Amino acid sequence: MDLKELASKAIKGELDLTFEHHPVHSFVDGSTEIQDNLLAFKGIAGFFVLDTGSGLVMLDAGHIIDIERAYEEIRKWRPNEPLVAAIFTHHHVDHIFAVEKFDEEALSNGNDRPTVYANKLMPEHFDRYLKTLGWNTAINRRQFAINVPHFTWPEKYRYPDVLVESKTSFTVGDTEFLLNPARGETDDHLWAFIPKEKILLPGDLFIWAVPNGGNPQKVQRYVSDWAVALREMSELEAEIMLPGHGYPMFGKENIQKALTTTAEFLDEIENQVMELMNQGKTLNFIIHKVKFKKELMELPWLKPVYDDPEFLIRMIWRRYGGWWEGEYDRLFPAKRSDEASLWIDLVGSLDTVISKAIELSNKEDHRLAAHLIETAFYSDPSNSKVHEARDKIYANFSKRQTSSMGRNILNHASLASKEGLRDLAEQKD
Repeated sequence: MDLKELASKAIKGELDLTFEHHPVHSFVDGSTEIQDNLLAFKGIAGFFVLDTGSGLVMLDAGHIIDIERAYEEIRKWRPNEPLVAAIFTHHHVDHIFAVEKFDEEALSNGNDRPTVYANKLMPEHFDRYLKTLGWNTAINRRQFAINVPHFTWPEKYRYPDVLVESKTSFTVGDTEFLLNPARGETDDHLWAFIPKEKILLPGDLFIWAVPNGGNPQKVQRYVSDWAVALREMSELEAEIMLPGHGYPMFGKENIQKALTTTAEFLDEIENQVMELMNQGKTLNFIIHKVKFKKELMELPWLKPVYDDPEFLIRMIWRRYGGWWEGEYDRLFPAKRSDEASLWIDLVGSLDTVISKAIELSNKEDHRLAAHLIETAFYSDPSNSKVHEARDKIYANFSKRQTSSMGRNILNHASLASKEGLRDLAEQKD
């Protein structure tokens, strides 16, 4: 099935986006010509190439694993047309690498490299990546369930040539590209519209899933700003939308509905959180109080298959409320091991806690089961009975998650306990 067929099925809700056709974790081999002058790829992220008649323009640029495939497929499609420009919608590593061989080609031919356009904040994020290579290696091993010890975060980046600070445009031949800085999944987003083609490039502002606005291990995301950008895009009457993940979307009405309902979903969550924050409620209270509109989450493009809506609550809190969750005993916390040992002493037996945790897990009370088994772990980190129970409890918990992010992180804990560890990505002292 090519991307056009998958797109047709996706809009009808006929694809399994939780597993087989997950917008992030599924891959489509080769490439698909969406129309005569537009080539599409689906890897970890989507990326695209437009033939303007005066040179090729890459719309987002894929992951490291896409470098060879992109060059080979594009050269089969357009053997001689130079790649003259690329738009990076944001700094994430699944959107920035596939220009590499075109840079090399241009330099070997004595030509200028493709001009890369990006938000003015992108270089700061590449610098941050270089500063936090170990951290990003660890958190992505958890998020994507990468149990490969030699996996490391990329250490080389293609810095952009033109930094965009406000709405602007560039032209290739007679094709204009309108560039719009925004904040959403990142603070360096850049979405684009091509009026001549009625093509919208939202980047990760639209991903065929609950927006990735709450990622537990990543830097700040901007939920309300995200909704503003989505509504602005919806007014452009695009006929083709090329998302950051998932499948192309066709038809003005489909695109407008997808954008406006996603904006509504984001605003609905932030409005509830802000109302409760303004009442002085704690983060824990808010997490269990906010409701998500069922009618929105039943839409094909708003399934919670990657990020979990509950995580967005925490991100909104972090933006407006800081790091303290409002629980007084957590302002100056004791060492986790000391706290755990005290509770075990009060209960009187580690075995009692393990048994209760397993009982709760079997009754599908996964949150309390996790609390108990972590208390058991911190009281005796090398205890084989703790790890046996912890493995089963987190494996069970992970299977109940619709979001791959939640599922992978919990499964990571299960896999770690199989090896008698708390965490597979944590470097040992």
